[in-house]
Amino acid sequence: MSHYLIPLALLVLAYLLGSVSGSLLLGRWRGVDIRTQGSGNAGGTNALRTQGWKFALGVVFIDIGKGALAAWLALRLAPSAGPWAATTLAYLAVIAAAVGHVWPLWHGFRGGKGVGTLVGGLLVLWLGAVPWLLLGWLGVLVATGYVGLASVIGTACMLPLAWFTDASPSRLLFAGLATLLVLYTHRGNLQRLRAGTEPRFERARLLRRRP
Repeated sequence: MSHYLIPLALLVLAYLLGSVSGSLLLGRWRGVDIRTQGSGNAGGTNALRTQGWKFALGVVFIDIGKGALAAWLALRLAPSAGPWAATTLAYLAVIAAAVGHVWPLWHGFRGGKGVGTLVGGLLVLWLGAVPWLLLGWLGVLVATGYVGLASVIGTACMLPLAWFTDASPSRLLFAGLATLLVLYTHRGNLQRLRAGTEPRFERARLLRRRP
């Protein structure tokens, strides 16, 4: 019975870790609720736009760190005779942490979009993918200035990367679940993009047309 309870407990723990929102935690110390400012999103991009780079750096550190910690704990504590292999459980724990970031128990189920937490998990479980995802993210960002679009495409790069590198089923599952989650959390960005109302991050848009 404990072989099933321990993996379940690790997934619940990962969700609770994910529920610790970097922007909301640091915002309480500063006396602000970032969800009332800018885009209203409790993530690193809105933190940068509304609170500055030092605040945003702290937010990103916490949000990436909790994804990495969730993966590390699952790898270390997964029972050898459990229903899932340790690596599979670790990938599921990262997804659980990202879900916690999006719907945080400690903050009224209103959180961020989960990308930083997913990256944190990748740093532990699939480090080789991170440069490629960052390259895709940066390429879209400097070409368009749309952070949301860059996040969606950067995350979606995991699917072809996993496929063409003959990744394990657990890695393929993670890539698919992560892509679906990021698509869902950025649905508003994509709708505004279609409507032509999505704001650009002009400072990052290096390939904009010159007058």
